[in-house]
Amino acid sequence: MILHDVTVHPSKANLPRERQLAWKIAEVAADPAPVGETVADMVINRVIDNASVAVAAINRGPVANARSQALAHPRDGGATVFGLPTAERFCAEWAAWANGTAVRELDMHDTFLAADYSHPGDNIPPILAVAQQCGRTGADLLRGIVAGYEIQIDLVKAISLHRHKIDHIAHLGPSVAAGIGALLGLPIDVIYQAVQQALHTTVSTRQSRKGEISSWKAYAPAHAGKLAIEAVDRAMRGEGAPSPAYEGEDSVIAWILDGPDAHYRVPLPARGEAKTAILESYTKEHSAEYQAQALIDLAFRLRPEVARRGGTGRISRIVIHTSHHTHFVIGTGANDPQKFDPRASRETLDHSIMYIFAVALEDGRWHHVDSYAPERAARPETVALWRKVETREDPEWTRRYHSSDPREKAFGGRVEIAFADGATLVDELAVANAHSLGARPFARPDYVRKFEILTEGLIDAAERRRFLDAVQRLPRLGAGELGELNVVVPADRLSHGRRDRRGIF
Repeated sequence: MILHDVTVHPSKANLPRERQLAWKIAEVAADPAPVGETVADMVINRVIDNASVAVAAINRGPVANARSQALAHPRDGGATVFGLPTAERFCAEWAAWANGTAVRELDMHDTFLAADYSHPGDNIPPILAVAQQCGRTGADLLRGIVAGYEIQIDLVKAISLHRHKIDHIAHLGPSVAAGIGALLGLPIDVIYQAVQQALHTTVSTRQSRKGEISSWKAYAPAHAGKLAIEAVDRAMRGEGAPSPAYEGEDSVIAWILDGPDAHYRVPLPARGEAKTAILESYTKEHSAEYQAQALIDLAFRLRPEVARRGGTGRISRIVIHTSHHTHFVIGTGANDPQKFDPRASRETLDHSIMYIFAVALEDGRWHHVDSYAPERAARPETVALWRKVETREDPEWTRRYHSSDPREKAFGGRVEIAFADGATLVDELAVANAHSLGARPFARPDYVRKFEILTEGLIDAAERRRFLDAVQRLPRLGAGELGELNVVVPADRLSHGRRDRRGIF
């Protein structure tokens, strides 16, 4: 890996494009370094993972609405949309919009956390849609997805967006543009312009993940993917971009991020070096914000002892000592009263570790639908326990959260439960059981089982077998065969009719 210094330059400096971050990203994307078997296997896992959560969310309102918009943009030889027959094709950018929303809706696919936050699996829907529309092979798709993951994860390691209340899709737009460039084998200068356009158009605030969180949380990554496809298309037609998008004196860095004195060091693979960043990411076993994963597992572990001591009704207080991110984004440090409101949206509840820990401790299970049901959130005993939970930032957990050493990097916390009789119960968990360093690291059988569980009752057994067979042949799929990576839901199990005339399209 090479660390690239990124600083702001005045216009009069006329910074050569070869020294610009967008150019260096484009060089990595265009570099035909071979994809190793371990990396290819992980791509397959993540395609399975995306399909799992997309099908599980297929009948939720935001997903159905995004699908209805895609239906208004049919195209012969276009891309597939999850749930619909594979023979039906749509414009790639609208298929990416629908599929990206489906993947993101349940907040249950993969994650990478460092200087910033990300769900790098969000790269897959737009890159796959373009691959289908452009008649590319499985090997091409593999190369594109690996590049998309690499660029997003490398940006997330170095540049904090959340510190300035900018949503993490500002790293996704450039990574998708780079991934599509790698997929299509585009020249460096075309990818360079597309990366800059994608960055310029995908900067938005984190209000989408604050206060009363709406369905835009699911739409935001899909929007970034759609904009990135359009940026690549324009760049392929010879259009340029605001430049230098990162280093310019009126750029994103200069006016929105760390300012004119900013200095970032962005790691990127050297020429010919394999792109392996996908191996550093991790998926979710539970449908909730990633920082909640280890704490859900910890609640399960604590539950028998809590029961032995008289149950949750005997608890007087629960304090979760954790990282800055957990405390200020999904904990009491956010100062969001909505995080304690039993009438809050699902999107808000999955960003409330107070709610999540209380329910996990009471139920000993976590379900992507049942655990968020309005009637579940409104139980008086749950509300009472929920309001006894608080979070506190612990400097050591924050340090471990940001550690570059994977052996000590941590996303969990230490929990102290105080009982009415004055007794306490203390335990801690650094990483989720499903994490690569956890008690039960996710492997191919776990991804397959997740797919089977989340698609149960929605797709037929034959369709389940067909998809799993096709996806595990991904590197060998030929041109015209990428439609096999779609998952078809029988029409009678797909809610929301096709004749949705409420909108403009």
